Amino acid sequence: MLGLVLLALIAAWALYQRQTIAEVTLELPSRLTDKLDRLWDIAQESLRDKKYLRAEKALLTILRVDERNATAYNRLGILYSKQQAFQDAIECFEIAQSLEPSASSLHNVGLIYYETEQYDKAALAFEQALGMEEDLAARHIAYAKVQEKLGNNKRMITALERAVELEKNPQTLTILADAYDRAGQSELSADLREQAAKLIVPEGQPKRVKQPRRVVM
Repeated sequence: MLGLVLLALIAAWALYQRQTIAEVTLELPSRLTDKLDRLWDIAQESLRDKKYLRAEKALLTILRVDERNATAYNRLGILYSKQQAFQDAIECFEIAQSLEPSASSLHNVGLIYYETEQYDKAALAFEQALGMEEDLAARHIAYAKVQEKLGNNKRMITALERAVELEKNPQTLTILADAYDRAGQSELSADLREQAAKLIVPEGQPKRVKQPRRVVM
């Protein structure tokens, strides 16, 4: 009789253990997600507060858990570029690009090559980024700066003209006007500066909001 009771207790304990293990297994993904979310928060806050060592530790911990996280490699590349560890930054951006091809990774690589005066490589990286995503004015402006360094003024102006088409504001107009001045096209430059001046709202003067026309049904 005692043996039967003992067997029943062992069976009940074994069943309880299986249930406990199953519950823990189900909880693991949730716990892991919470930990990664917290590490992301730490990394973002630390980057914002320029606490680079703390941000680096958080990002490296994320990559230990998820070694194919392209976003973490991108953030790590940004961190290293801020510290002027340019070779490490390039490696991170290239890994990110290999894991998850994106215009942002290529653009970041181009910026570092520009910073280190490797203008041919910068131009190639920007061209590849534009091939993937060409509807951002900032990409064309960055490409134009490289072309100016390479002495390709025609390509520089073409890139800046495209930037103005995408985002016509005082800043892009002024950048293109400066380029026209350097190229000896003073009339075009003057016209753009006039356009830029009209777009600037005087301090203290509210912008006029265009009211939609009333539609009579």
